[in-house]
Amino acid sequence: MVADLSVDLNGLKLKNPILCASGTFGYCDEFSDCVDVANLGSIVTKAITLEPRAGNDWQRVFETEVGMINSVGLENVGINAFVKNKLPILQSKNISFVLNVAGSTFDEYVKVAEIAQKNEIKAIELNISCPNVKHGCLEFGTDENSLYDLVKGVREVYKNFIIVKLTPNVTEVEKIGLAAQKAGADAVSAINTVKAAGIKLFFDKNKHKFITTQQIQGGLSGLCVKPIALGVVKRLSNVLEIPVIGMGGIHSLGDVLEFFAFGAEAVQIGTANFTYPNISEKIINDLKEFMEENQISTVKELKTLLKERVQ
Repeated sequence: MVADLSVDLNGLKLKNPILCASGTFGYCDEFSDCVDVANLGSIVTKAITLEPRAGNDWQRVFETEVGMINSVGLENVGINAFVKNKLPILQSKNISFVLNVAGSTFDEYVKVAEIAQKNEIKAIELNISCPNVKHGCLEFGTDENSLYDLVKGVREVYKNFIIVKLTPNVTEVEKIGLAAQKAGADAVSAINTVKAAGIKLFFDKNKHKFITTQQIQGGLSGLCVKPIALGVVKRLSNVLEIPVIGMGGIHSLGDVLEFFAFGAEAVQIGTANFTYPNISEKIINDLKEFMEENQISTVKELKTLLKERVQ
């Protein structure tokens, strides 16, 4: 038998349920030497803001034992340069992609969404959960009323598919997810990075004092956040009617199956792209092989079998 990996996420049809997460896959072309992007379910672009952003001017990446902390600060070319220089590349590849949208104010999000609509971009992901900028993002993502107003405002100018990317840095993520759904989101994705800090020290015995070699505050990602991500996905899938796209620490087919078991309808691969640039394509092949070996014809059937184990 030949397994059918296609999925329909509330109207967004993908050839398979494996996406590459925003901030880990550039604008797509950066990975063309490592991955055949045409095989991916979809690509989520770097976060795009109204104006270009230089990003943070301090250390941006800090490696941990089982993950990394980043404080990039949403460096990007801005929506106008994206439309002029990056969008034609994505369109030429004839692939599914999602534009990740960020902003410092309500109006910035809405204006970027308007430009996305004008340029017939089929799907956007609202980044309301990045912890690495001083203004915007988390200011909307941690309050259900602010989030509702933002998503509703974007929905008024953008008629295509809206994903809202949620933060784990809240007490009741269910309230945030329900606000996004009520305001008109077509799906949510979770989780974005977890607030964290890191420091590296060594002791200078000649001066008899500790020396700081590196320190950072930012967002933690990688294998270490998977249990947090699974918990959030399970909680959201229990209360939402719209699809939940899971992410956080996915490095293997086994990780993907765990997210499916807790209700994710698709997944995004993030930090693993940095160390294994072809990881998404490998997981897609592993998924297909697993389904065919076990006579599972569709992803929907696979999810049903998995969910039976967690009832």
